[in-house]
Amino acid sequence: MGKASDDDERSFFSEVPARPAAKARPAIEEKPHYLGHRDRLRERFASAGPDALPDYELLELLLFRLIPRADTKPAAKALLARFGTLAEVLGAPVGLLQEVKGIGPTVALDLKIVAATAQRMARSEIHGREVLSSWQQLLDYCRSAMAFEAREQFRILFLDKKNALIADEVQQTGTVDHTPVYPREVVKRALELSATAIILVHNHPSGDPTPSHADIEMTKQIIDTAKPLGISVHDHLIIGRKGYASMKGLLLI
Repeated sequence: MGKASDDDERSFFSEVPARPAAKARPAIEEKPHYLGHRDRLRERFASAGPDALPDYELLELLLFRLIPRADTKPAAKALLARFGTLAEVLGAPVGLLQEVKGIGPTVALDLKIVAATAQRMARSEIHGREVLSSWQQLLDYCRSAMAFEAREQFRILFLDKKNALIADEVQQTGTVDHTPVYPREVVKRALELSATAIILVHNHPSGDPTPSHADIEMTKQIIDTAKPLGISVHDHLIIGRKGYASMKGLLLI
């Protein structure tokens, strides 16, 4: 009987169909850690304002839109480590921006668009205004437009009889340490615009705004050419990464 029972038991179990293995429940997909960080950073900006955020976090906020599906903190810090300040990041050439890990051609170009927008805003602060009474705004604009250029630029601000800005033009672009300037061309353009005064501006890519002997002599030539035609040269500003120099302030003109 024991043997029969064993056979029956084996037969019974052999007829029971095997149950399919239970499928493993899919693990709950976790959201990337940077998504929460983005929300928190936006909330801080909205509640406390931009002054509550260091430069790298402001740059992160900007990169959120340009790099939508990645952690942008490493890229923001790498940009600042490479160029030094937020202004220098926005002023850097496209080619150099792309040398930073995580910054491709599209993002580099977008950063330059942001820089151009900031410059346009700064220029609107002085356009049509009495420039001599808005001197700090003028300096801020010139610095944002020229301080971080890789080559020298010679810019002229044309003013009317009330010293309001008529036009702002880059007349020449040169090399890293020289820009050819032609006094007659400067005065000719002032006459075309009916300007009665001008402010000369150029940058020193080296970063040091100290006027060179050539800068001083060129400025004096423009003054001598403009004066007989009733055009005043109010100043010649030299813009560097670490500041500016005023030839008038230095009593050089």
